[in-house]
Amino acid sequence: MSDEQAIVRIVTDAARNRFIVAVFAVVLVSAALYFGRIVLEPIAFMLFTMALVEPFQKAAEARFGKTVALILTILLTLLVIMILVGAIVWSISDIIHWGLANVERFQSLYARTSLWLQEKDLFVGDVESLGSFSFASVFQTIAVYVNSLMGFALLVFLFLAFGLAEMDEFKSKLIAVDKKMSGWSLLETSGRIAQKIRKYMLIRTLASAVTGLAVFIFTLAIGLDLAVAWGVISFVLNYIPYVGPLVAVVLPVIFATAQFESWQMAAIIFGSLYLIQFVIGNYVEPILTGNALAISPFVMLFAFLIWDFLWGMPGAFIGLPVTIALFTIWEQNPSTRWIANLMSTSVTAPDTQFTKTSGV
Repeated sequence: MSDEQAIVRIVTDAARNRFIVAVFAVVLVSAALYFGRIVLEPIAFMLFTMALVEPFQKAAEARFGKTVALILTILLTLLVIMILVGAIVWSISDIIHWGLANVERFQSLYARTSLWLQEKDLFVGDVESLGSFSFASVFQTIAVYVNSLMGFALLVFLFLAFGLAEMDEFKSKLIAVDKKMSGWSLLETSGRIAQKIRKYMLIRTLASAVTGLAVFIFTLAIGLDLAVAWGVISFVLNYIPYVGPLVAVVLPVIFATAQFESWQMAAIIFGSLYLIQFVIGNYVEPILTGNALAISPFVMLFAFLIWDFLWGMPGAFIGLPVTIALFTIWEQNPSTRWIANLMSTSVTAPDTQFTKTSGV
């Protein structure tokens, strides 16, 4: 074997070994995220919330001092959480109460649909197999999920209270670590992550508010019951990419079919709600976003599916902010910038300079 062949073999073996190590690392990290989701989910939401409230805490600290700023930030966060959770609970409770009061309509809808499918040889089943108790159990299951949401929100708030209290100490640790590093700054990276997450949430909130308002106006004008609830549900579910808007369209259509007992009306409502989601999701939101995040849509969809698999519904919500954080880390670290370039819709300059700041 010649020297050139030996060098090529050594390089090939090294590349193969690195690939195997990378695969094992991905598998181990994924397993840790999956089995540790009970602890990691609230921590991820805590860091996410800290990034959102950090500007308010800084402004309050400059005016009132650290202690008062901490108290005001915690109270503001608690108020926002209570408003959001309260709106969700009220809307779902309203929907559940309407559904329980109109169980016969849903049972009749199921019977008619089953008969139609049987006539088309698409479904064979007992049309009487789904009684009122089955519908009631569905609504009761939803109520259980609502209670679980309230408990999760309380846990995140407790984590957040301790995290905000130790934010200054954490910054000091990052500064100490930065002094020993070269090439990139953890403090600078954390600041950029927080900035991108705030921009993402601002855009998402504006799009969600427009969607919820449009759904409320349309359902109210067409005479569909629970117009306020559908507006709130559309606003909340729009934070969950891909699946959320779909559920926000299908769910009102099911209730509309039971209320109006007309497939023509259901088709009109479906087309109108889908048009609202399509226009806002595919035109308004991209215009607001621009190149702010610069992450490939395919990567965003893949990230959504991965985080939904690992953490379920909380992962579907927090998955894109976590992906934004990972993208920013890879973008600023010279050794992993090539990964960010593959994920991005634009190429990051290889000679980009990073300066250290005091923000998070």
